[in-house]
Parts: sequence; C-alpha cells; structure tokens
Amino acid sequence: MSRRGTTAFLLCALAGAVPPGHALAWGDEGHRIVGRIALPLLTSAARNQVDALLAADDDTLTAPDFVFRTVWADRWRDSDRNSTKVRYGATEQWHFVDIELARPDLSDACAGRKPLPDGTLASQGPARDCVVDKVEQFAAELADGSLPRTERILALKFLLHFTGDLHQPLHASDNHDQGGNQVQVLYGHNRVAGRLHAYWDTAVVQRIGHDEAKVADDLATGFAAEREAWQQGRPAAWALESFAAAKAAAYALPTATVPDEHGTPAYRLDEAYERRASATAREQLAKAGFRLAALLNAALH
Repeated sequence: MSRRGTTAFLLCALAGAVPPGHALAWGDEGHRIVGRIALPLLTSAARNQVDALLAADDDTLTAPDFVFRTVWADRWRDSDRNSTKVRYGATEQWHFVDIELARPDLSDACAGRKPLPDGTLASQGPARDCVVDKVEQFAAELADGSLPRTERILALKFLLHFTGDLHQPLHASDNHDQGGNQVQVLYGHNRVAGRLHAYWDTAVVQRIGHDEAKVADDLATGFAAEREAWQQGRPAAWALESFAAAKAAAYALPTATVPDEHGTPAYRLDEAYERRASATAREQLAKAGFRLAALLNAALH
C-alpha cells in the first residue's frame, strides 16, 4: 500500500510545497463543508447523543464543536509526526485506500480486509487498516453503548473525518504515484508546479467557493433530490465510487507535460479539466455529508 504526501496546512498544499508523508483529504475546508452538510440532517436523537459525546471530550487539538472535530483525526495523526511518530505511525494509513487504477482490488488495497482481533478496540487496531474498514469499525463502536465513553468519543471523531476522506477521489485510488503525489500539475496562474493530490485536497474546493457555510448549503440544496439514493450502500461501495471518480476526473490528465518556470515537467490543467474537477468535487462533498449523517443517525437512533 502506497503512502501519501502530507499537506501540513492549506497554503502549503496550494503552493505544492508538500513534505513526504500523508495528505489532508479535502483540506480543512472540505472536511468542514462535509460536517456542515451533515449536521442539519441529524435526527434529534442522534444530535443529542453527538452533542453529549462532544461535550464530554476535553481534547484541545481542535475546537470542540461538530464542524471543527471533522479535522481532528488529521491533527491527532500529525501531533507527533516530527517527534515520536507513535500516533502518526498507528493511524497514517487509516485515511486512505489505494485501489490501483490498472488492477483494482479493494481487498488487496485494504490489506486483505481482516477483521479486528477479538477484544481489540478500533482505535487500537492494526496500522495497516484502510479507511473503508475504519469507517465500518468506528460506526459499529459508536452504536455500541456498552463501550467506554472515551472509545465512543474517539469513534465519533474518527468517523467525522474518515467519511470525508473516503470521498476524496485520490484517497481511494493510486496509479503507482502515491495517490497523485508524484504527479506535478500547473493550473490557474501558477507558474510553479504543485502536486495533483494537493490540487484535489484544497484548490478544487476553493474553486467551488470560499464561504464554507454557503457552499455547504448550496450543495445540500442542489443535491437534495439525490440524498436518499446516495445514503444507501456501505463504505466499500462508496470507495469504489470514489475510485471511479478518480479514474474519470482526477487522472484524466493531458497527454503531455510542459515545463514550469523551474523546468519541472508538469501537466497543465486546462479549464475543461478544472470544470470537471469542480463538478466531481461538489458531488463527492455532498455524498460525504449525506452519508456521514446517515451513518450517525443509524448508529445513534
């Protein structure tokens, strides 16, 4: 399973100056948009239980509310990335599933889809688990009222984030290029190449709009007719949808590269590519928000 490039913060990603490691799927903005779509769709029972769990959480890595907890899993992973790497090593691969374009095999991408060992909490699960299985595991834990509250809080926070990760096309695909991190691209007025993965993390979301609340409302309203259908299925099927989106949009690159101002070969993303990317990202963000709400409502009914 390949590794991703890390995007420490939005500006770093947009500049393409991304150090080796793992990426923030959608960037903070995209994850918060997913949360903003999901929150109004929670049932009263689910909302009350979510609020109670979040109120009992004294972690300070992010602001304590629902929307900002959608980025908590990235903060947790990166909190010791430059020191002990305990959290980083334990959770880095949980954020993605590298389904290869040329030979798609979900089981292989998920390290065989092995169940958790008996008695093992999902937060202590194997480091090689993939995002598909972590969404399933944490949703099951959230629904289990017999588990310690501390574990259910972790389950909620991981679920808030990983549902978003699952819908970023380059977190569900790979072309022997670390999920697009080894692919250099130019877009807009940029003269210095950046990574394709970083483009899909942040630039494509910013192209949709800079007001997160408005973007979330527009997506929820614009795709309202699709909501019930999109909320069906399970994470494995959703991952395959994201893979298909990567193949049709993210990896639909020009046939040839051009040099950036430093002579680095890069693919120039034209307006047609960017329009297609925006349309794909809008749909994937909406799906993630709708499905996050469905998962929470089912677990906390």
